Amino acid sequence: MEWMLSPELWIAFSTLLLLEIVLGIDNIVFISILAGRLPADQQKKARTIGLSLALVTRLILLASLSWVIGLTAPLFTVLGQEISGRDLILLIGGLFLLGKATYEIHEQLEGSDHAKSSKTVSFASVIAQILVLDVVFSLDSVITAVGMVDELGIMIAAVVVAMAIMLLSAGAISDFVNRHPTVKMLALSFLLLIGGSLIAEGLDQHIAKGYVYGPIAFSVLVEFLNLKARSKREKKPVQLHPTYVKGQQGSTAGEGAAGEGAAGEGAIAAPGATATATAPARTEVETDPGKSSGEPTGRA
Repeated sequence: MEWMLSPELWIAFSTLLLLEIVLGIDNIVFISILAGRLPADQQKKARTIGLSLALVTRLILLASLSWVIGLTAPLFTVLGQEISGRDLILLIGGLFLLGKATYEIHEQLEGSDHAKSSKTVSFASVIAQILVLDVVFSLDSVITAVGMVDELGIMIAAVVVAMAIMLLSAGAISDFVNRHPTVKMLALSFLLLIGGSLIAEGLDQHIAKGYVYGPIAFSVLVEFLNLKARSKREKKPVQLHPTYVKGQQGSTAGEGAAGEGAAGEGAIAAPGATATATAPARTEVETDPGKSSGEPTGRA
């Protein structure tokens, strides 16, 4: 219980947790793009299995730290460059990520005709591709954790909490990426950048994480502002529609005049009772000179 009162351990845990979340974003993006090629009813299942495999892989690597540390020992030399087991994994993973991101960008830019002719991917093939990248990302994550913290319990706790957060947010991130084509293209560009950095790491050319994730964060901010600007332009002001649409007023007036004409023809066609009922009575006033009262006699 003493570790719960140690501020140094809490600072180390928080720092490692934040770093694990940042390093896991590219894992989520890759899984989301691969799962997006599956039918809608299988995408969530693929994301859950992919992130669960990532968690299991990280825990296995953490439990075998001696083996992970041994991966840094040189295996052979090529053109004066020492290659270790870790370097091989990073090189293979970086090349795979570059190839996969390039293929996905080509699929997006090729158009609907090419998409119709492409074969439907299987669930097993998607999970296999996710597993390959899980190993690469997990190895990078564990080596980073080992370099920051000495306590195995803190590393395991940070990895588990980070993966739980990613599991909860994977659906929202996947929907957002697949709903906005520009964001999806930006995410694929990120994967190209990360693949290049993995290859550089495999060749012992260390690149600080800030140089990789700093431009990514700036690009995300710019794209977010572009999305906000586009949404404002697409909002149209409220328009009040007139009672009579222009072009229909003349036809409405013509219909009214035609109706009145028809009523007039009906009145002429029935000169009997209809005429008597509609025509006002004419009254002639005559004065009888024989009557001094001058009462008028009406004759219709």
